[in-house]
Amino acid sequence: MVVGEISQERNLIIIGGGPGGYSAAIRAAQLGLSVTIIEQAHMGGVCLNEGCIPSKIFTHAAAKRSESAHLQDLGIGNSDNLFDMKKLSDYKSKVIHQLRSGVESLCKSNKIEIIRGKATFLAIDKIGVENGHQFDIFEFEQVIIATGSSPSMPAPFKDKGERILFPHELFKLDQLPDHLIVRGQDYIALEVASSFAALGTQVSVVLDYKAAFPFDESINKELSRLFKKRKIKVYKEMELISFDETKDGITISFLTDNKVEESISGSHLFISGTRTPNLDSLGISRFGIAQTNEGFIKIDVNMRSSIPTIYAIGDVTEGPMLAVKAIKQGKAAVASIAGEQTEVDPTFIPVVAHTIPPVVSVGLTEQSARDYGLAIRVSQFALGTNGYAAITGKKDGLIKVISDSTTEIIHGIHMIGEGAVEMSGSFVQLLEMAAKEEDVKFPHYAHPAFNEALLEVVEGLIGQSIHSTTVNKADYIKI
Repeated sequence: MVVGEISQERNLIIIGGGPGGYSAAIRAAQLGLSVTIIEQAHMGGVCLNEGCIPSKIFTHAAAKRSESAHLQDLGIGNSDNLFDMKKLSDYKSKVIHQLRSGVESLCKSNKIEIIRGKATFLAIDKIGVENGHQFDIFEFEQVIIATGSSPSMPAPFKDKGERILFPHELFKLDQLPDHLIVRGQDYIALEVASSFAALGTQVSVVLDYKAAFPFDESINKELSRLFKKRKIKVYKEMELISFDETKDGITISFLTDNKVEESISGSHLFISGTRTPNLDSLGISRFGIAQTNEGFIKIDVNMRSSIPTIYAIGDVTEGPMLAVKAIKQGKAAVASIAGEQTEVDPTFIPVVAHTIPPVVSVGLTEQSARDYGLAIRVSQFALGTNGYAAITGKKDGLIKVISDSTTEIIHGIHMIGEGAVEMSGSFVQLLEMAAKEEDVKFPHYAHPAFNEALLEVVEGLIGQSIHSTTVNKADYIKI
């Protein structure tokens, strides 16, 4: 190792080139700051290279394959519904390369310096960057830690072999698993179960018996129905008894919530696992930075840590480990550094699952609203009676709204169905602005379109939904 004798000065250094890091860098450049990104792997981080983008390519492919029967109804294609894993893998690589190149090009056009290597804190205003035999030292005015997180395997499966898979490993397989056992109920596990079943894999899902699917009860019920319809078998695990991994497959045995012993044998076991912040290698803890018991960096409203020169965003901070949070925090951090007033409120971050059909949840569920003691009314609208759903053949799902029966302020919007992800932006805006029922009912809606379901479900709060087959107001209004 050759240690640089001269310390180089930088204005703002961002450690990590993932969604939060590169978004912060570009916004900082737009605000007139001089920016340096330090990245030890690929630009775009885990999200672009191993997480969000690869997984959504699979869910997109699965959604398209699930349309084959409807396409035949339209006179398109034939019954030869083959799936080529090699082509999908090639497409995934192509998209990742295009997006990664795009990020690098954006950084270049914004005059952002990218330094490759592994960063380590030498002082609260100094870091070293190691790249092979080269070691450079940089002094900075401010630094943003955006190093993300890494998956951690649950204790019983720590000594895993090739058939127990994390998400990034699953999406690198050369061929579809014959029988995929999915253990977990987070959005990643549900996406995997839904998409791989649509692609032709036999899928079994093992849930924690203490937890159902993570959405509103009506969404959970509909998702359970669709899983059953698609022959995805769901178990509830009360206690893991054993697992046996061989070169040919894996078998897990567990006690169900009914205290019955079950054994499932499959070709692979998928575990989304827990994630831990990537901080240990930075060496920041020895400077006394404030951290939570779980190891996350504590930050204030400006994303600044207990050390004034150090900011933190994304998975290294508390809260949902989502790219949307990292991006928002990154923009807020650099705005604060540039002297602007900022605020990041995670209250209405949408919970999204790209299942078939997709799920979106924003705000309070019916149960949580009742737990808070709110006087509410609730409406549901089945997408099967929506005109555009009939045209497209995507009639599964529903939309549900929870509002305050006294103020008419909307507290929660939940949807499972085609268009849910695209409509989620409107859901978030409505809750952010503390919209009332009239704010939804007053505007005009494109026709025919899935968005008409939002109008119908809000009109249903007072029993006035036009296309609902239920006319009894008691079915709409619950106080």
